[in-house]
Amino acid sequence: MKLQEYQAAEIFEDYGIPVADSYLIEDPEQVKEVDEPVVLKAQVTVGKRGKAGGILFAKDREEAVEKARELFNKEIRGLEVEKILVAEQAEIEDEYYVGMVMDREKKRPTLIMTTEGGMNIEEVADEYPDKIAKKPIDPVMGLRGYEALHLADSIGLEGEELSQMAKIAQKLAEAFDDFDSELAEINPLVSTPDGLLAIDAVFNIDDNALYRQDFEKSESKLVTDREKKAREYDLAYVDLEGDIAIVGCGAGLVMATLDSVAEFGGEPACFLDLGGGADADDTKHALEIIDMKEGVNSIYLNIFGGITQCDKIAQGIIDYEPTKPTVIRMLGTNEEEGKRMLREAGYDVVDGMDEGAEKAVEIKE
Repeated sequence: MKLQEYQAAEIFEDYGIPVADSYLIEDPEQVKEVDEPVVLKAQVTVGKRGKAGGILFAKDREEAVEKARELFNKEIRGLEVEKILVAEQAEIEDEYYVGMVMDREKKRPTLIMTTEGGMNIEEVADEYPDKIAKKPIDPVMGLRGYEALHLADSIGLEGEELSQMAKIAQKLAEAFDDFDSELAEINPLVSTPDGLLAIDAVFNIDDNALYRQDFEKSESKLVTDREKKAREYDLAYVDLEGDIAIVGCGAGLVMATLDSVAEFGGEPACFLDLGGGADADDTKHALEIIDMKEGVNSIYLNIFGGITQCDKIAQGIIDYEPTKPTVIRMLGTNEEEGKRMLREAGYDVVDGMDEGAEKAVEIKE
């Protein structure tokens, strides 16, 4: 479950992490008198909201009210803005990143730090891999002080900032563990004349642990209409930020397809798993959900027919008639019949997963 920023910031503050002074509003007239410039941040659980116009700045109350009205009338990547966090603008000297993630390969939580704050951490990994420091955390012992200090030192921090970063990292790791988190990050953690300050907060809780946490799963505020529709159809769907919709049958296959598309320079728009035994109706439902998402420029269906029958998937595609350029890869049960049906209907059918990924990138509108 993705928490909204104000919820994550409350957790950070409770654990002693310094956060920007802020308050929540649900109506423009709730904006308080302003002595200093403020930033208004739409409370939506999607990334890159700044690029989508979800973060605005104001120098006085009149301008802040105007900007709040503007935000409340917006949709940010498919989500309506129901709450806005109003925070003081920080006097920023430097921007850092600190985060806790669950490393599936190492099967343990991992602390990440970099001096390249304010950027998407994946972009930093691509552009400045030598500036990222990581430390797998012992799940029994937790993050020890000397480990946090060593990691902060390894990215070049010194003096008071070195000490502050290490303390913040330990508190972040503690919150991560206590709340059964999958992701807890501060990006950016900024250097100010008064010390380090968290001016953004991201916190995701493992859905399987919600029964022992205090957060209610509010469907209206924490998931998109597409995700709600997928649950109605019993499909596994996750919104992503690219423009190539990815559909497959089996989570592992879909994940591999995402990686393959990324390898050819594409950006996936979603993760959509039809599941085993999917039929024509499941396929039509999946394509319906994709049509609900703006900005999709091509669709890649990567189908492995085990208990799933390729000809039934083909029938669903043909019946729905997707309007976006579509490439299909099929392998397994009734494969030849499915391919024949699709080719006769004019669809682009390939044999290899990488071939399909490359084609999906090429045929984008």
